[in-house]
Amino acid sequence: MTTKAALTKQHIIEVSAPIFNKNGYAATSLSDITKATGLTKGAIYGNFKNKEDLAFSCFKHMVKYLMQPLSAHLKLSDSPIQKLYLITDFYRNYYPFSKKIGGCPVLNIGVDANNSNSELVEKVREVVQRIQDSLCTIIENGIEAHEITPSINAMIYAKRIDTIIQGAIFMTYTMNDEFYMKDAMNFLDQIIHNELKI
Repeated sequence: MTTKAALTKQHIIEVSAPIFNKNGYAATSLSDITKATGLTKGAIYGNFKNKEDLAFSCFKHMVKYLMQPLSAHLKLSDSPIQKLYLITDFYRNYYPFSKKIGGCPVLNIGVDANNSNSELVEKVREVVQRIQDSLCTIIENGIEAHEITPSINAMIYAKRIDTIIQGAIFMTYTMNDEFYMKDAMNFLDQIIHNELKI
């Protein structure tokens, strides 16, 4: 059974996460958090060491919120090459999905924290590395399954795919136009078909 303290902590994270995501670390004040949660500063600091600790927890929560549906989507096929197509399929609809929580936390927090919080940006780098490692594993599995060209460098392609996705997210949000996301995913499908698929 979940304790009252655990429920309070979860409530603080769920309410605060979109605020940090939209406003950034530096621009989010403790007053913003107390106002949104309806809790006192004492209650916030009773559950988190400091603002940074809360920001870490919120970022982790946001990433989980976005990655769980992607993981579920990837379970639609056991084929590595099909999993790559499932990734582009998922990101085609990423804009309306992520907009509900104030945008992509990897992009938002990464850019915001890069100049203001070295520890927080390190957390973003860890997530990016994890995403690229997962992509690399899918590609390596595809090589083993004779679905993907054996001569390609799996990590280089993992980084390329992730870079195209992140760039498309940035352009889609900056221009408020889904064309960038959808067109980039079509471009990735061409890369998968022409350069990776056997």
